[in-house]
Amino acid sequence: MMAISAAAQPSDDDSSPPVLDTAGRALERGIEYYIKPAITDNGGRFTLIDRNGSCPLYVGQENVSGPDGFPVIFTPFVEGETLIRENRDTKVVFSATTTCLQSTTWKLAERDAESGRRLIVTGEIVVTEENQSWRRAGNFFKIQRTEAGDNIYNIVWCPTEVCNFCRFICGTAGSLVENGKRLLALDGSVLPVVFERA
Repeated sequence: MMAISAAAQPSDDDSSPPVLDTAGRALERGIEYYIKPAITDNGGRFTLIDRNGSCPLYVGQENVSGPDGFPVIFTPFVEGETLIRENRDTKVVFSATTTCLQSTTWKLAERDAESGRRLIVTGEIVVTEENQSWRRAGNFFKIQRTEAGDNIYNIVWCPTEVCNFCRFICGTAGSLVENGKRLLALDGSVLPVVFERA
């Protein structure tokens, strides 16, 4: 999961514009937002997926566009930052309770043996003295603006602020359909998204 690769450089704080929701407002720390595909026939809002009948739950999408799905809350890595900024490390947490006795924080999982892709699962990484920087990097994602149009973004795993000396194999999130379920995964197709205030 944490293999060596060319790493992106940390962003300059002053040059990172805020991520905008569907109404053109800046995303804020602690506010609930729905994530949904920018293209309407590409599945529905993001939700928790029971992949194999046991915990942990995976990050995925509703199969069809509609009112279902769970909102998320974004927390910037930079302490005290109130806006969610482009290309900055951010923690993403579903605002939901589950029967799995664990956090609904997004986390990069190991590479899936069958698909060869890295899935996004839920669970908070336990940080110890031995793994402080590189280990907790699995809980942080970036939001990058696409060239497709206004307020359309990609979700990327490349936590350069959490661990600025690490070199990760970065990846952009897309959809992976498995047994009729839409899972969020890196290393394949890309899924442009928009953010809608809950």
